[in-house]
Amino acid sequence: MGHELRQAAEDGRDAAAIARRWYAAGGAPAPERAGASAGPCPASLRALACDLLDQLAALPCPSAPDEPTDLAGIEAARPCAVDGATEADGAPRPAGGASVQRLEAGWLGRAAGCLLGKPVEKLPLHGLRALARSTGNWPLTSWFTEAGLDPAVAARHPWNRRSRATSLAENIDGMPEDDDLNYPLLGLLLLERHGHGFATADVARLWLDELPAGRTFTAERVAYRNLLDGIEPPHTARYRNPFREWIGAQIRADVFGWTHPGDPVTAAELAWRDATLSHTANGVYAAMFTAAAVAAAAGGNARVDDVLRAGLGVIPARCRLARAVRFGIATARAEPTGTPAGFADVVDRLHTAYGHHHWVHAVPNAALLAAALTHADGDFEGSICRAVSGGWDTDSNGATAGSLTGLLAGSPAALPARWTAPLRNRLATGVGGLDGIGFDTLAARTAALAVRHTERPEAPHHDRPVPFR
Repeated sequence: MGHELRQAAEDGRDAAAIARRWYAAGGAPAPERAGASAGPCPASLRALACDLLDQLAALPCPSAPDEPTDLAGIEAARPCAVDGATEADGAPRPAGGASVQRLEAGWLGRAAGCLLGKPVEKLPLHGLRALARSTGNWPLTSWFTEAGLDPAVAARHPWNRRSRATSLAENIDGMPEDDDLNYPLLGLLLLERHGHGFATADVARLWLDELPAGRTFTAERVAYRNLLDGIEPPHTARYRNPFREWIGAQIRADVFGWTHPGDPVTAAELAWRDATLSHTANGVYAAMFTAAAVAAAAGGNARVDDVLRAGLGVIPARCRLARAVRFGIATARAEPTGTPAGFADVVDRLHTAYGHHHWVHAVPNAALLAAALTHADGDFEGSICRAVSGGWDTDSNGATAGSLTGLLAGSPAALPARWTAPLRNRLATGVGGLDGIGFDTLAARTAALAVRHTERPEAPHHDRPVPFR
């Protein structure tokens, strides 16, 4: 309930009267770091929350005209519909598909960036900086470590509990399981089973078949629960789901870009079909932006400005996420030094502008991602370190930055071995019997699905019955 009140404030709904009823009844505000409240609440308060959530959903939303979720509305609100020049059309569109080597660099980059951010996920920015400074790793240039860490700093800012044992420099042994890699694996299975014409209902069925419920979080967990309750997509994204504009759909989008090199518009459409199972508006735009940017990078011969322009070209020009991306780019360009140390000033400006959002919300993380990529000029190491050093959703931002800049680098050999060797060409996962799979194997399977931009993928199966009754 607290998160839905925050979401209402962000999209301009007038929820003052509903908020008064909630707090008068003993309801709590949104947890600052968690998705769920710390403990269970009385049955009467839970019943009130359900009633108020439904009332909040019925409120008029002033941002809706600029932030549609239907694909036709998104297409109409893109830059080409606003000023006549689509940014996505300016992305490189080479004749060939992405090479296996380039795709392997994308997979490896995604894993390395994610792994860098895992130990400090959920920490506030000042805690992340304190840990890095205490170990002589600030500005951030390497894996986090406990070696030399001041015990007092460690006590004030404990590592992420689940990642401490697998993700510090001294104990990395292969890529541990993470939802930022689980979802690309699911995307791979989706395309292998249903092709590029999959429907949102196919995504839902795949989740129920292959994704353990305990591996879902925030918007995905609510959508999963809604499926089990018999609610069908796209209503799964909206029904009592206060996390629908958070970052979850973005971390599922890379595979659609990997398999549509040089074709950001088609990649974004596939990301839309996937994202609308669990997200709306800016949550969907984050996925479309990422898929388009990845597609531009996967095509080769691109610079970081090209991939960001491609991402902006497929989402509504006036949406909050597009404004955040443009702000991140402008803030990074305005920083005079271009150094890792100078990027801290960029991050401070971003946190001043977007710090009122939850740390998993798509909008602030999009600003940070764009700023990190711009400030590092697409360099792999510089981009993942800047993305993680900015706080918020550290592992997800590191993963997306790593995927994009791995593709820009072009091959595993172009990535520094100190970032890729600890991965041991091994990925742990609970998805689809894929535990222990190598990144080279994943790249080969991804390349087998890639569509040249001159080919026309099969039409989506919008008329396929939804199997949840």
